[in-house]
Amino acid sequence: MHIADPLYGEFQLDNVLVELIQSQPVQRLKKIHQGGASYLVNPDWEVTRYEHSVGVMLLIKKVGGSIAEQIVGLLHDISHTAFSHVIDFALDNQHEDYHEQIYQHVVLESEIPSILAKYAYDSDDILFNQKKWTLLEQSAPELCADRIDYTIRDMHRYGHISIKEVQTFLDHLIVVNGRLYLDQLDAATWFMETYHKEVIDFFLDPLNVYGYDRLARVLKIALTEKIIHFNDLLTDDNTVMTKLKDSQQPQIQSYLSQLHSDVIVQAGHQCDYDVYRKSKIRLVDPSIWDGYQLVSASQLSEHAKAVKETTYQKAQTGAYVKIFSVK
Repeated sequence: MHIADPLYGEFQLDNVLVELIQSQPVQRLKKIHQGGASYLVNPDWEVTRYEHSVGVMLLIKKVGGSIAEQIVGLLHDISHTAFSHVIDFALDNQHEDYHEQIYQHVVLESEIPSILAKYAYDSDDILFNQKKWTLLEQSAPELCADRIDYTIRDMHRYGHISIKEVQTFLDHLIVVNGRLYLDQLDAATWFMETYHKEVIDFFLDPLNVYGYDRLARVLKIALTEKIIHFNDLLTDDNTVMTKLKDSQQPQIQSYLSQLHSDVIVQAGHQCDYDVYRKSKIRLVDPSIWDGYQLVSASQLSEHAKAVKETTYQKAQTGAYVKIFSVK
C-alpha cells in the first residue's frame, strides 16, 4: 500500500500496517474529530483522529522506528470516544485520560489481536506497555511523535505554520538512544512557539472553550439520564450526535441549539465571564543534542525560557470566556 501525507511525504507500508489501517477500529477514527467539539463551532477545525494516528505512524517510520513501534503509533488513539476529550470534561476527569483507561478493553474486544497474531505480533507485548516505545511517547517537556504530530498537523491545517517551516523543523529532528531530540536551537524555539499556538491559542481559544463547555454539558446530561450509554461513545461523532438530537430532553436540545458557527464570544476575565476552562498543563522544552550532551532549549535561550514561562502562566490561569450572542 502506498500512502502520502502532506507533512511527511510518501511511503510504502508493510502488510500488517495496511491490514490494521483497513480494520474497523482504525477506520472509525475517520469519524472522530480530534478537536472534540471544535468542528461544531468552526467547521474549519476538522482534523480527525485517523489523520493524526496515521501521521504518528508515518513520523515514527520517517525517523527509522521499528514496524512494531509504527503499529503502536497507529493504534495509540483507537479508544478515543466520540468527540475525543469532551468526555473528560463531561466526567470532570482532570487527567484527560479516559481513552487511556479503556484502551485495553477496546483493543481486546476488536479484531486487532487477531490481525497482529497473523503477522506474529503479540498484542499484549507491544500494545499494553507503551512506555517502552520511546519514539511514540515521552513525558513532557520532551518531544515525542504523538506530541509533534498533533501540534504541527493542527497548526498547518489551520494556517498558522507553513509546510516549509514544518519541513525545516523535521530536518533538525534526530534520534538519540531511541528518543526524539533536535540538533538546533532555532528549531526547538520554533516548536515551542508553535506548541504555544496549539495549547493556548487553539485549545483555549474562547470559541473552542465555549464549544467544549456546551457539548460537555450535553454529554453529562445524556449519560446521567441514560439517553446515551458509554458504549454509544465508541461509535462516532455523527452517530452520537444523531441520538442526542433525537432525544426529547429539553436541556439537551437547548444546549445543542447553541452549538453553531454564528456564536459570538470573546475572552473574558476573572470578574466578568460566562464560561471558564482550565485544561491540564501542557509544556514543551525540547532538549538539543550537540554531539556530546543534551541541553534543554530554555537553558540555552532566554527567549525559549520566556516562551515556556508564558505558556505555563496562561495554562495555569486558564481561559475566561464571555458570551455575547448564541442566536
